[in-house]
Amino acid sequence: MTATLSRSATVKEAIETRRSIRKFVQEPIDQADLREILRLATLAPSANNVQTWRVAVIQNPELQAKLQEVSYNQSQVTSAPAVLVVYSDMEDALATIEQTLPASMSEEERKTRAEGFRKNFAGQDVAQRGAWGLAQANIAFAYLMIAARSLGYDTVPMLGFQPDKVKELLGLPEHVQFAGLLPIGKRAEDGFPHHRHNVERIATFY
Repeated sequence: MTATLSRSATVKEAIETRRSIRKFVQEPIDQADLREILRLATLAPSANNVQTWRVAVIQNPELQAKLQEVSYNQSQVTSAPAVLVVYSDMEDALATIEQTLPASMSEEERKTRAEGFRKNFAGQDVAQRGAWGLAQANIAFAYLMIAARSLGYDTVPMLGFQPDKVKELLGLPEHVQFAGLLPIGKRAEDGFPHHRHNVERIATFY
């Protein structure tokens, strides 16, 4: 396929050559590469460093077939060697917020910071907290796509699926919210060329 990248691709090259790919080369994804892509995504920023994102890494053909069924039978789910199910678990983030605090903090500082953070969300219901957490996970979702492309892999972001059935299939808690599904692998097609608004259309300068 065209637009082959070297392993030293710049961020600019990764962004400019990224395409939404739905047909993938039929070979397993290198596990070291997959872990590196996930590691790079963990470097995404989040408010208060809360890191609400979680990823279910699906590489089981039988499970992918079931996932395709609850994704309106979209073929990229089984064409790709792996599918990343990216979701936000704000309730888990709240329960384990101490894990995101710097080790340099004193025990008292950690306790005060954690209590303050939980208090900020105490007046919200699960859905409201979940929406805030999802905004953080969406940042990591974008990082995953760019990280994948920088290592020569391709993806296609998906929101066309049945959330409740995906939760049931993967045994996820009811409260989690999905950033999306992300089939990932080496492209077996070029994808469509970019057709985007120009800067003048989207930006207002003050």
